Amino acid sequence: MTHPQRRTLIAAASVGLLALFTAACSKKTAAAPPPPPPQVAPPAAAAKSAPAPMRATARPAPTPVAQTPRMPNAATRARIDELLAKIEDAYFDYDKASLRPDAVKALEADSAELRDILKDYPDYKLTIEGHCDERGSAEYNMVLGDKRAEAAKDYLVQVGIPASQLNLVSYGKQRPVCDEHDEACWQRNRRIHIVALAEAK
Repeated sequence: MTHPQRRTLIAAASVGLLALFTAACSKKTAAAPPPPPPQVAPPAAAAKSAPAPMRATARPAPTPVAQTPRMPNAATRARIDELLAKIEDAYFDYDKASLRPDAVKALEADSAELRDILKDYPDYKLTIEGHCDERGSAEYNMVLGDKRAEAAKDYLVQVGIPASQLNLVSYGKQRPVCDEHDEACWQRNRRIHIVALAEAK
């Protein structure tokens, strides 16, 4: 191979190598492009993917508890009046405030049913009246009438009627049931009498 041919071959080889090197560099550059910027989701899409806030569920209003009436209706009041009419007045000996056996028997009649009714109506009250005959001073008989009413109340509380539903009043000798001046009349006036307390209008 002549010298000029060798020079031409070397030149051609150099050009080929240079072209190959350039192609390799350009491939490397093309193979590793700069990374793309991170994609940000549009606001609408972000809102869609977020979980919806929980809505507070409305609780149903509590059902009002029906209150038991504290006063009897008209029919029950009528029955109480019937029972009170059947419970006879309890009578006392002269100048005494202790219950005699016949007085206990008078108070005992229908007092159990009366007790069962009254316990359901704590605001309904009865009044026990104490009475005396005409003998003695007005002041003395007022005290004696109060003691007689207290004795009747104690008995009714023992059978189960709440003390808070029993009021006392003494009329002394102011309200006699008869006006004769003898023992038979005086005995009728020495008594207790039970009435329903008048309701406030």
